[in-house]
Amino acid sequence: MWISPELAETVATIVDEGSFEQAARRLRISPSAVSQRLRTLESQLGRVLIIRSRPIRTTPDGATIVRLARQYAAVSHEAGVSLGLERQERMHVPIAVNADSLATWLLPALEAVTHDHDVTFELLREDEARTASLLESGSALAAITSQKQPIAGCSVTALGSTEYIAVATPAFVARWFPRGITREALAAAPAIEFDRSDDVQADWLRSLGADPALAPRHYVPASEDYAAAVRLSMGWGMLPPAQAQASLDRGTLTRIGGDDVREPLFWQQWNIDSSVLHALQQQVVTHARAALAS
Repeated sequence: MWISPELAETVATIVDEGSFEQAARRLRISPSAVSQRLRTLESQLGRVLIIRSRPIRTTPDGATIVRLARQYAAVSHEAGVSLGLERQERMHVPIAVNADSLATWLLPALEAVTHDHDVTFELLREDEARTASLLESGSALAAITSQKQPIAGCSVTALGSTEYIAVATPAFVARWFPRGITREALAAAPAIEFDRSDDVQADWLRSLGADPALAPRHYVPASEDYAAAVRLSMGWGMLPPAQAQASLDRGTLTRIGGDDVREPLFWQQWNIDSSVLHALQQQVVTHARAALAS
């Protein structure tokens, strides 16, 4: 069965915009026309594609249609480039990215791509353990992920490892670790985590034989704000050296000991013959390998 690109695009736009009304504005049609297009495709396929909830979600079949819509758009853009068409849609590339990569090395890679390609990026921030799911759902064309196994239909490239060092302010160390980082002190000293899926602090605690479940926690879900919370003595935390070095040099932060934690990262993107995606992969790999540990 042939699936109309227009109908597939409508499903993807509903998902991207989060409502039929916003999708209608972006597509420049009425909300009723959006609903009609969706009903038409659901009727043709004999299956539900969109769960009409808040926020709107796709069914597994709907995710397949969203992936198809992204592929249609990428192939259409590439055809326009090959044909030398002067007026064509700018390519839009959603990327699932973890916060630390976004805060440290990713943006210069994206900026380099925009020099030679007419492209816009949408960065979907998520923990590196969950970014691959955005590829599977069709929400992203590419992802920085901790998953080494390629998603079906995607290629995977090793980027290197993000290093994390355990740091705190001298005042925090004096208060909570006067006798060093003993198990008793680690069970009492507040730790700062990005969110409830952040395992970096737990990995470090386990490496010292401490029970991660005992440590009190603050949750600060933004990379720069996380670093600021550590600098304000709210708790100890794990920072990439690039974020911590200036404060370490000034003496406003200090390393509290233990081994560094390394988190391997991988670049996954859909297997689409696209000059934009090829350039994106090249720039991401180049910038990542210059910034990350091998």
